[in-house]
Amino acid sequence: MSRKLVRPRQGRMLAGVCAGLAQRFGRSAGFVRLLFLLSLLLPGTQVVVYLVLWVLMPNEDRHAVRY
Repeated sequence: MSRKLVRPRQGRMLAGVCAGLAQRFGRSAGFVRLLFLLSLLLPGTQVVVYLVLWVLMPNEDRHAVRY
């Protein structure tokens, strides 16, 4: 399990949020994407949370340069 929550350059579909969450928690990106799609069937703010994570999660490249 990776300690850093970053959006990876490889394996992105849209913004890399699901791929980054999958890396962080040791799951497959497809599983996290499926959970996100299923969550869209429920009422809530899933899309807003996705957009906020897109803004807050750094790209893998920028994070590597900083440290």
